[in-house]
Amino acid sequence: MNTILSNLKIQVNEKIYVKDPETSALGKKIIEQSILLIDEIGFDNFTFKKLGEKIGSNESSIYRYFENKHKLLVYLSSWYWSWMEYKLVFATTNITDPKEKLRNAITIVTEKVIDDSSTEHINEAILNKIIIAEFTKTLHTKEVDQENKEGFFLIYKRVINRIVNIVTEVNPSYLYAKSLVSTIVEGSLHQHFLTEHLTTITDCNSSVSTTQFYLNLTENVLRQNI
Repeated sequence: MNTILSNLKIQVNEKIYVKDPETSALGKKIIEQSILLIDEIGFDNFTFKKLGEKIGSNESSIYRYFENKHKLLVYLSSWYWSWMEYKLVFATTNITDPKEKLRNAITIVTEKVIDDSSTEHINEAILNKIIIAEFTKTLHTKEVDQENKEGFFLIYKRVINRIVNIVTEVNPSYLYAKSLVSTIVEGSLHQHFLTEHLTTITDCNSSVSTTQFYLNLTENVLRQNI
């Protein structure tokens, strides 16, 4: 799969950025180092000035790519979910058993992420840590409805709806497929956060993975509704 991914260009809504960072060495450096810096100091403390100092470039050069740090976070999130969608497609293509297909899909969106060596300037394992900690900040804004209309969250919604279609294959009579899948996708991020920081309020740990929990949950929910 790494070979296939290396030949694919991750597509991100062009309204999110001023200039596509994938088109220049500086743009790729902005993406690479912003991931590392956000992971290091957190998104709230992250600024373009600090990023400029880290990459040895003027703050103004970053504004030529992104209007503000919110748009940068939306870009990183969109890139992540687009990458996740590719993984999801490859993990479910040519599988005829809907239950196996669903298990694969849930595993992809809930498992611990490791770095993909085919994307040299993006460390997916660190980006996953940012998504776990910061993704809700892309949604919980006053501008969310307008940004949704402009397609900022289209890839994220597409990932969810791909899995919704598989749930419907497994159990066409289940009435809450969208709510179930959106709970799995976003809930898994929360469970990973709890496992890392608030261990006394989750059963997920080094012995029980987030993936195991959601596979168990989904199997029981859909079995009860067949």
